[in-house]
Amino acid sequence: MDYDAIIFEKINATALIKLNRPRVLNAMNQQLWLDMLHALEEIRNDPGIKVLIITGEGRAFSTGADLKESRNRTLDDYRRYLESLQEATRTLLRFEKPTIAAINGYALGSGYELALACDIRIAALEAPIGSPEARVTSSVTGGAFRLIQDLVGPGKASELLFTAENITGEEAARIGLVNHAVPLDTLMDQAMAMSETIAKNSAFSMARIKNGLIMARGEASLETLMTYEIEACLACVSTKEREQSLDSFDNRKRPTKEAE
Repeated sequence: MDYDAIIFEKINATALIKLNRPRVLNAMNQQLWLDMLHALEEIRNDPGIKVLIITGEGRAFSTGADLKESRNRTLDDYRRYLESLQEATRTLLRFEKPTIAAINGYALGSGYELALACDIRIAALEAPIGSPEARVTSSVTGGAFRLIQDLVGPGKASELLFTAENITGEEAARIGLVNHAVPLDTLMDQAMAMSETIAKNSAFSMARIKNGLIMARGEASLETLMTYEIEACLACVSTKEREQSLDSFDNRKRPTKEAE
């Protein structure tokens, strides 16, 4: 199947999904989430695939939601976008095959939340990672309220979300937000090596183990939390402050975009 916003490859027993909107640093639109859902279904139905790696094309993992696209959404449109996002995240969180996020560059907002939904995160040492939602009058999605606290504790999670400041992949590894931080030029080699190690093990066993890990985290409460996240996001984006925040975001110094 051909995809518009992602690149899908199969390398032996590993599926590789690359977020593929490099001109906008892989900012996420609804098509990207729909492509992700279709690819996850394709991977689920392929018994030859045992591990999934998600990374970004170009120099970003993802800078999060496409804010320019979001400007013109009605609240109903925004709800549909958020529901697509949450459904893709739910699918990834419950995915029976092990998942690895290879964070090759900017991983911000819902881009980083996508990485949080993976089982394992490997980041480039200098990759900027952060949750800028408070700075642009939005709120987090993808179960991040729970997932960040599970990794770093409530105090550090509050600091990261309230300050809306980025940290590097190296710092993220130090505090446990990612599993490993490695030089960028070795990132994909190390992600593939980990995938190959995992793929040697029993797919049936890993599916049971993963389901047990999900159950241990309390999935019912996570569902309630993710429903709340939609309402929190909609409440934020319907404020007058949202427009002011987007104007400030557009005017601040931004990374240079590269051509696709």
